[in-house]
Amino acid sequence: MIVLAGLLIGAVLGARLARRHGGTRADMVQYALACAIAGTLGGLVATIVIENLAT
Repeated sequence: MIVLAGLLIGAVLGARLARRHGGTRADMVQYALACAIAGTLGGLVATIVIENLAT
């Protein structure tokens, strides 16, 4: 669940970042995908850390 949250939050933040910088729709998609990947990886690391601490 943390991974999906990271994906969604990263995509939204990436699109907002591109829009704030005056990017086109393609720029917003590219930023959203890149930030979604980063958010997913961050969520994956957080999930692994939490699982290791819980056991």
